Amino acid sequence: MTEEEKTNIEHRITNAECRTSDEEQNNPSRSSRDFEPTVESVIEAVLFASDEPLTPARLGTIVETGVKQIREHIKNLNDKYEANKNAFRIEQIAGGYQMLTLSPYNHWLNKLLRVRSDSKLSPAALETLAIIAYKQPVIRADIEAIRGVAVGEIVRGLMYKGLVKIVGRAEVLGRPMLYGTTRKFLEVFGLNSLKDLPKIEELRKPPE
Repeated sequence: MTEEEKTNIEHRITNAECRTSDEEQNNPSRSSRDFEPTVESVIEAVLFASDEPLTPARLGTIVETGVKQIREHIKNLNDKYEANKNAFRIEQIAGGYQMLTLSPYNHWLNKLLRVRSDSKLSPAALETLAIIAYKQPVIRADIEAIRGVAVGEIVRGLMYKGLVKIVGRAEVLGRPMLYGTTRKFLEVFGLNSLKDLPKIEELRKPPE
């Protein structure tokens, strides 16, 4: 568990304790001593506090239980969420687990969320990112051959946003750098792995 994760969790716990203290003063019968955390509720709390997917192994380390038990508890939690018609589920993203809202609520969430301008991708950046995603590992010359224009600045921008990284060097003259996508790319596009990318055939426009 990183220091940032610990700080996020401690911050949430501190805020919760402040709220609880006020509530207990106003309503002494609602004491936190009446509540005993379970392994399942701890997993739920950790996933709720985390702003990135957590692997089963990391969850097991935090909660101090086995990976098999982690998966069983997550299945139980999702069953409860479904039975209670909750607006969220625990999903597998980028090899880990993350608590996400269900897609039917996107309409209302989009009203709440305002995407920062520096996170927006232009059509050219999206096209370049798609080529890297499907062709990786790929050198810049191959990307430019497909797009027909220079992509140096766009690739640097994608690297700055954390969506693309250097994954090695090609075994050709000059040994140019090879580019590939990052774990953040999977998180942003809601993919568990690169195998979940749509097939090329699925992206082709249907005949008119």
